[in-house]
Amino acid sequence: MERMVQLAISGMSCTGCEENVVDALSDVPGVESVSADHEANTATVDGDADLSALEAAIEDSAYEVAE
Repeated sequence: MERMVQLAISGMSCTGCEENVVDALSDVPGVESVSADHEANTATVDGDADLSALEAAIEDSAYEVAE
């Protein structure tokens, strides 16, 4: 079942950061589409990817999932 998840991400400061986050999240199995916004410090993911896998991908790309 496809769903939309919005993640709060700290550490993004430019469009290059957005691209890094999008690239990292796009590689997670189950992700259908992803967008990131450094000004809002968020990423939005559509698909059925596991939440812990999304968080791990963000952390592996040198950003942090904000609580």
